[in-house]
Amino acid sequence: MLQTPASFTPLIAPPQASQQAQDTLSFIFHAGRLLVREADLALPERAAIASLELDPQALQPVGLLEGRYCQAGWVDDELRAPQGYAWRGLRSLFAELDEALLGVAARAAQVAEWARTHRFCGACGSGTARLGGERCFKCTNCGHMAYPRISPAMMVLIRKGDSVLLALHTQSAAKRFVPLAGFLEAGESIEEAVHREVFEEVGLRVHNLRYFGSQSWPFPHSLMIAFTADYLDGAIRTDPNEILEARWFGPGDEWPERVPHVSVSSVLVDAHRPEGR
Repeated sequence: MLQTPASFTPLIAPPQASQQAQDTLSFIFHAGRLLVREADLALPERAAIASLELDPQALQPVGLLEGRYCQAGWVDDELRAPQGYAWRGLRSLFAELDEALLGVAARAAQVAEWARTHRFCGACGSGTARLGGERCFKCTNCGHMAYPRISPAMMVLIRKGDSVLLALHTQSAAKRFVPLAGFLEAGESIEEAVHREVFEEVGLRVHNLRYFGSQSWPFPHSLMIAFTADYLDGAIRTDPNEILEARWFGPGDEWPERVPHVSVSSVLVDAHRPEGR
């Protein structure tokens, strides 16, 4: 599952220059895509980074991966990648990049996007500066502070006897039956969001919510919080703006194909998949 490896230590400030080894890992992004070497998908070397002529303020500390300093950066303009390199979307690297490196890349992508989108104050439009001791940009004029944005989203697998409810989401890039999911609204608890989303999307009521697990999801800055719940009452009535189809899957049904455990969604489904399905 896409996650930060245990060998990673987060940093909010870069180490001293003398501690930054030549093997610094630099995660450089453009339009959400990571710069990698085409031959072996390695991260860019110093010469390649230098050719991009990055503003030093565009480089942000991320942490240490097995003792190696990791930094995130971004380029705003549409640039040709340095010779031998290419811009690759993180999703396209799921099965190709080392899992630990991919986990840190996911974190670096969110740090880079936060830095890119908070160069100016959202309240008064003035410039911002990094606030010491925190991962925060502070407006140099009005003092407004901006931390990395995290958008919590609930996910729930509804159980009814030995069956579970899965749905085809209208906006999903992967046309596959998955658990219900949706973003929290201002002022909601996660549990309230589960009840609201379930009723809005499929017209059912549930109870006995149980926490299953969570996962940071860098597309672009979500936190997925997964639950199970038991069916209480109601008949399936889908919202066509959100759900193409929803139905119950039991032991006698043909289940969606197994997929690699990149997201908590597939882990949640497989934890309830009947043997042999």
